[in-house]
Amino acid sequence: RLFRQEGTCYQQAKQVLHAAVPDRLQGRERETGILRQFLREHVLGRRPGSLYVSGAPGTGKTACLSRVLLDCKDELARSKTVVLNCMALGSPQSVFPALAQHLGLPVATGRERIRSLEKHLTAQGPMVLLVLDELDQLESKGQDVLYTLFEWPWLPSSRLVLVGLANALDLTDRSLARLGAHAAGSPQLLHFPPYTKEQLTRILQERLGQVAGDPVLDSAALQFCARKVSAVSGDARKALDVCRRAVEVVELEVRGQTLLKPLPGGES
Repeated sequence: RLFRQEGTCYQQAKQVLHAAVPDRLQGRERETGILRQFLREHVLGRRPGSLYVSGAPGTGKTACLSRVLLDCKDELARSKTVVLNCMALGSPQSVFPALAQHLGLPVATGRERIRSLEKHLTAQGPMVLLVLDELDQLESKGQDVLYTLFEWPWLPSSRLVLVGLANALDLTDRSLARLGAHAAGSPQLLHFPPYTKEQLTRILQERLGQVAGDPVLDSAALQFCARKVSAVSGDARKALDVCRRAVEVVELEVRGQTLLKPLPGGES
């Protein structure tokens, strides 16, 4: 009973330090605005196009896009949204049957599968928003898979809007050089830089500010954590994880102390 009273703040702190998508992303207001504007211009404006989002792990790429998709859910309701994590695909070519399945197309193989998808994406119908996370997993010999996907928005009467996310800043230069030959073929680029010490500090403070009562982690400790993580990677997930583990250590110490406290009333 005593531990439950004292330990509630630690449970709450661990919950707010998880890596789930928050209601508002600190330090990513510019990037969130660009993503929202891109979707409105292309999906709602029925203008096919592509966007390549780059940034190291933990810089908020997927979290920002997930937040924007949630916020624009009603606006995008009349279009078809398909989100695929390419890490879960068995091979680069597996993206085509996965997409066909989401679009409700019949099973096909080889070139027939790609022709079926192209026919579907250039026929009359709602706009299709295709989000490919971990896009670099689709790199292959000759880059045929990536070229096919990024050329689809430029097919006549196309209704595809493609958003790809990956860690590498130079993927489009390295793997999609010939897209530049198209008049508008190169995707729009959006880079997420590593979080700074100040941004990481604000993220940690905002999360822990949701816990009632005295601060669970000292302000100086948060700044120390933010400074160390920003110097190495600028990875917000790493900063959250370090603080969560620190809370777990303190929680175990308090649990041990609480179990040794004498019970009130002189009971043994």
